[in-house]
Amino acid sequence: MPDRSTPTPGPDLCSEEEVVRLVHAFYARARADAQLGPVFEAHVEDWPAHLALLVDFWSAMLRGTRRFRGAPVQRHMRLDGLDEAMFARWLALFRQTTAELGNVPMQQLADEMAERVAATFLARYRDARG
Repeated sequence: MPDRSTPTPGPDLCSEEEVVRLVHAFYARARADAQLGPVFEAHVEDWPAHLALLVDFWSAMLRGTRRFRGAPVQRHMRLDGLDEAMFARWLALFRQTTAELGNVPMQQLADEMAERVAATFLARYRDARG
């Protein structure tokens, strides 16, 4: 029977270059998406800085680095018009991207973490909106 335990974050899971590829490929896909693209374009003014912050976030999640500084939940609470379909689409595009990278342990952990992030954001977003 295959081992279905979740991989753990750390430098052996993936390289920093793989994190950069994940973030850049995913956000290129999300920006081009008919549903998500307009939301990102309306709220992100400096894409290079935003991508660098997202690389730091996913590096912390996947590699255990500690350089991410931010409050992503609070920043997303300020956005109007988010709904469950958008979070589902975000996850679908994320999973599509991780599947293309060829690192199965990284894919498994990244997908599980993305599901948690999306669930947390959606729950808090709903609570904040009443």
